[in-house]
Amino acid sequence: MAISQILLFSVPVSDPDRARDFYVDTLGFTLVADTMMGEDQRWIQVVPPGAATSITLVTWFETMQSGSLRGLVLETDDLEDDIHRLTKLGVAFDSGVEPAPWGQYAQFTDPDGNGIILQQSTPR
Repeated sequence: MAISQILLFSVPVSDPDRARDFYVDTLGFTLVADTMMGEDQRWIQVVPPGAATSITLVTWFETMQSGSLRGLVLETDDLEDDIHRLTKLGVAFDSGVEPAPWGQYAQFTDPDGNGIILQQSTPR
């Protein structure tokens, strides 16, 4: 098989500006692109610092309703610190830190309700 990586994936949002601001200003992602594609579509692409896979924040897929994404897992080196930082920025976590066989995690949603898991893996 010649497939070698995941280049990007789309997160369905309702308000492109609000979503861009959340992923860039709150989560600390880097804005790769914010360009118009025709009259009513924008290409907004963000990426976590140092990551190979980026995210497009989309409004134009009729089958992808804003807030319908679940299971976006973001890896962190310091879960407690990131929870504290994000909470100060207004992010509400669904529950506290949950232990798991692979480490620990906490869950929150973006402004549209897309489910995000912030995870710190146990070193192997």
